[in-house]
This record gives sequence, structure tokens and C-alpha cells, in this order.
Amino acid sequence: MRKLTGPKLLFATHNAGKLEEMRALLAHRGIEVTSAGDLGLPEPEETETTFLGNARIKAHAAAQASGLPALADDSGICVDALNGAPGVYTADWAQTPTGRNFDLAMEKTWDAVCASAGNPSLRARFCCTLVLAWPDGHEEAFEGEVWGQLVWPKRGASGHGYDPMFQPEGQIVTFAEMDPSEKNRISHRSVALQKLIEGCFT
Repeated sequence: MRKLTGPKLLFATHNAGKLEEMRALLAHRGIEVTSAGDLGLPEPEETETTFLGNARIKAHAAAQASGLPALADDSGICVDALNGAPGVYTADWAQTPTGRNFDLAMEKTWDAVCASAGNPSLRARFCCTLVLAWPDGHEEAFEGEVWGQLVWPKRGASGHGYDPMFQPEGQIVTFAEMDPSEKNRISHRSVALQKLIEGCFT
């Protein structure tokens, strides 16, 4: 497994919430994290049907454009009652003509669960795949997930995306009600990142 050397890492995202989370997760390792948005890099079209496929697209595009090792995340929420949807299309469910609106996405998700036949399960999981790519085309990939359940009405003002309607197993609060440091300790992104750190950091 290839090791990451050097104090800088490019995070292939234009999502401010994900960038803040990644900076917090890596702060103790002295890694300076910059983003594709910071460098003005374009967002590649995510044409794959898996988290791994889309993370690969973003990581390799950023590495090639910048000449730096680039880390990309593709993540989403998978709901049992919806056969795993929205899954890889989580961000698409939030898309509107004026940008992404996750309040509307959460309402859409809850309405779809309620419309399911019978007594629908509220069980869900957040999934994250991280791909670290180098300009020469080499890559390493890592996955993380956290199980929990949907809650409604949504609760909390921290976090981003679907955090206000997701209550992880063993907790009485949603991700959006947690202190960010606590969420970062148990999140799907943290699980995947810990695997990356163990495998690729010297």
C-alpha cells in the first residue's frame, strides 16, 4: 500500500461542510487540507452508479489537474425501506433549479418512506468511500459506514446533508444535534478515514 508523504493534501470537494469535517479529522496529524473549490478546479460529472466509482472520478480528476495527491469522498444515506435509496444519488435528491436543498431532500425521503407498503422500517445507514489518488494514476480506496435510524421531524442545526434526520445506533440524538467532535469520532467518514490513516500515513 502506498504511503502519503508531505504535509499537504488536496480534498476533491466543493462542499464546505465536508471540507470542514475533513480538516477537523486531520488537524491532529498536522496535515494542511485544501479543496478543489479553493483551487478553482471544475467539478467532474459523476457518472458511476457506486460510491467507489464516483470517488474514483473525483480523486483522479483532481490529482491530474493539480499535480497533487488528491482525496475524494463519495457518500450518502441508504434507507432500508427504499431498497437502499437514495444511496449514490443522495445529492441528486437535494438538487433544485437553484442548487441543492437538503431540507427538501429530507422531506422527500421521509414522504417516500411513509408511502412504503406496510409498516416501513426506519433503519438506515450512512456510507462513505474514500479514494486517494496520485498524479501517476495510483489509487487506494477505503470504505466506512454507520448504522442508525431515520427520525422525523428532523432535529438539530449542526452538521450537513441528512444529519438532522439520522440517529446513529446507540445514540439518543441525531448527527445534527451532536457536538461536531463527537460526530467526527463515530461518523462513516471517520471510519473510512481511520482505515486510510492506518494504511497510507507514515
